Amino acid sequence: MPRAYHSIQCFFNQYPFTLDMDDRITHRHIEVFRAVMAAGSATGAADLLHSSQPTVSRELARLESLLGYALFERVQGRLRPNARALALWDEVQRSWQGLERVVERAVALGRDDAVQLSVLCLPALAHALLPGAAARLMRSRPHARLSVTPQEPPLLEEWMSAQRFDLGLSEQTAAPPGTRAEVLLTLDEVAVLPAGHALAQRPVLELRDFADQPFVSLSAGDPYRRLIDARFAEAGVARRLRVETHSAAAVCAMVQQGLGVAIVNPLTALAEASERLVVRRLAFSIPFSVAALLPLYRPPLPEVAPMLEALREESASVTARLKLPIP
Repeated sequence: MPRAYHSIQCFFNQYPFTLDMDDRITHRHIEVFRAVMAAGSATGAADLLHSSQPTVSRELARLESLLGYALFERVQGRLRPNARALALWDEVQRSWQGLERVVERAVALGRDDAVQLSVLCLPALAHALLPGAAARLMRSRPHARLSVTPQEPPLLEEWMSAQRFDLGLSEQTAAPPGTRAEVLLTLDEVAVLPAGHALAQRPVLELRDFADQPFVSLSAGDPYRRLIDARFAEAGVARRLRVETHSAAAVCAMVQQGLGVAIVNPLTALAEASERLVVRRLAFSIPFSVAALLPLYRPPLPEVAPMLEALREESASVTARLKLPIP
């Protein structure tokens, strides 16, 4: 039976009577009351508490004296709770259940599988890079638990600055206040094309190859959209902008349906590549980076270091794949 009773004592602090330090209701009084309610008699309560019947009766009488009212009617050797006792019993049960959960949680925290690593990342990285890194982590630490929260800027940076997560993944290499940043990879954006598209015959695409092509674009406010548009504007290459959408994964889905060609980050492109979607390198550079963000003032969990190492390994694997010929 749990013996952490501070929350129960708080219940009595709500009542208008004043008790001297030597005449206060203690956790022991509540323990006796609970045992009597459960057993229905002082003798039964004594058995539950590994105590004696006279001791239980004395403690119960002391509780009633301190409260200034009776809790039980004595009927043929048994204790029958009155209305006040039943009302108090409801409150004690609720508090006791809460305390039991606290004790269970405290015990569980001693187990390897109790601590959960919280990761905040861009939605694109929750679909690509992070899943592979998570698989690496789970292979090395089978009891590890992971919580992944996708979020867009600027909330991602704000939440990391507020120390709300153990680890963050961002496409911005500058560290937000209260964090440090480690660049995991720096690559170039790539082209995605519907399978069978004429441009798929070329291993590397130039800016001019996109002239007058139906184009699926990221939304107007996306920073990569602005970079891509600027490169085509500088080269004087006009595309036919048919569809725009909010995420690289959505862009790839549109391309798979033959709605046009597109330029997206290499992580999403590789994750979405299929018999219906091909990936091609670009002859021009649109840099894409991923950085790990680590809170400076949040105590690090033991799982942070192995997760960071898994992210490094997965980043190296993706970089190596992009150096190979893309089918």
